[in-house]
Amino acid sequence: MNIQIYGKNKCFDTKKAQRWFQERRVKFQAIDLPQKGLSPRELQSVKQAVGGLDNLIDPKAKEAATLKYMAYDSQKEERLLEDPSLLRTPIVRNGKQATVGYCPEVWETWE
Repeated sequence: MNIQIYGKNKCFDTKKAQRWFQERRVKFQAIDLPQKGLSPRELQSVKQAVGGLDNLIDPKAKEAATLKYMAYDSQKEERLLEDPSLLRTPIVRNGKQATVGYCPEVWETWE
């Protein structure tokens, strides 16, 4: 497995995800989402894996409502790339597979 955990330092679910993998002795790469962000290709890959762009938007983010009403996905993607704090965390990737949020039931199926 090649696990990458994109998260925010103060996010409770990000810390829970990291702990989940540590307890199972699965190595992972922790990436500070507000600092590093996602590349356009990573965003596309995660978007496909989680079933659409709206599943990536953090409903607690200040601009989430505005983002949901943008007419085009390209506008939403551009905004998410500019401001990664709008993304829901943690984003956990294993190759082409990905989850958003705390999803241990999915991670258990990964090999």
